[in-house]
Amino acid sequence: MDVPVLDVLNVPTVSGYNNVEEVEGYQHLVDELSLKIEELEQKMIEVEQFNSSTSKKQLKASKGSSNSKDKDKEKHIPSLKKQQQEASKREAAAAKRMHDLMRQFGTILSQITRHKWAWPFMQPVDVEGLGLHDYYEVIDKPMDFNTIKNQMEANDGTGYKNVRQICGDVRLVFKNAMKYNEERSNVHVMAKTLLKKFEEKWLQFLPKVIEEEKRREEEEAEAQMNIQLVYEAAHNKMARDINNELHELDLHLEELREMVVQKCRKISVEEKRKLGASLTKLSPEDLSKALEIVAQNNPGFQATAEEVDLDIDAQRKREISNAIAKAVKRNSKKPAS
Repeated sequence: MDVPVLDVLNVPTVSGYNNVEEVEGYQHLVDELSLKIEELEQKMIEVEQFNSSTSKKQLKASKGSSNSKDKDKEKHIPSLKKQQQEASKREAAAAKRMHDLMRQFGTILSQITRHKWAWPFMQPVDVEGLGLHDYYEVIDKPMDFNTIKNQMEANDGTGYKNVRQICGDVRLVFKNAMKYNEERSNVHVMAKTLLKKFEEKWLQFLPKVIEEEKRREEEEAEAQMNIQLVYEAAHNKMARDINNELHELDLHLEELREMVVQKCRKISVEEKRKLGASLTKLSPEDLSKALEIVAQNNPGFQATAEEVDLDIDAQRKREISNAIAKAVKRNSKKPAS
């Protein structure tokens, strides 16, 4: 058998990596990493959108404070569960304070209802008994002190939520009477007189109401800010975690690239020389097998030519080297003839 001369010292530039199974394996890894990167990038977009929507609030909240103070504050932000627990306690305390205010307002109401002119307004207007056939055409929302009293004592959730609601209904009692009855009528005069007395007492009581409303408003604003900080801290942590994951994926992709490059790199001159020396020691049969390795992934390769150029990369070189090693080992075991 004529053995072709191998010109391994003139290996041309590598045209690509030819092991289909390994290429598909690497492609699968790349696809998985790319998909993971897309997912992380989408999460990062969501974080950026959240930060953008809250940037104005952050600027107002951080005005006059340093970044170091902001970072130190972030470390002490209570958890969302803690915020919810504090909100429940705050609501309970506010409800108790409002109950106390209503009790104090009840004293004013008692003073008005004990007045000698209060009797026409204690019970709902007897529309049918008094023959007031147009009453509901004139009055949209009838009101009386007995109805107010019942709603103040209601425990089924239908009662008054704050003192201003009670105040509004007290005014409605007198304004309905003034609206329906002529200005010079007794009921109109009685309602106007009692309304004036009520407004005087209400003005004395109003500072307490305003103080409680201001306190409640400040508490709610602080609670909203704390909840906002909780979400911001969570999104900031998410952003840091995503950045770390993206960095790790970048490293993984770089490692993968290096692995592929190493498998596809051109072999060095020294490697060519050693490979050529090894091939010359093979029997014609083993040399043909080595050339078949090249031909498997190189359709244009002609193993029967007298002189051939091998277009091989590091991976193919390893396969040929393994074939040479097996041949040498097999031949070393044969008995001498």
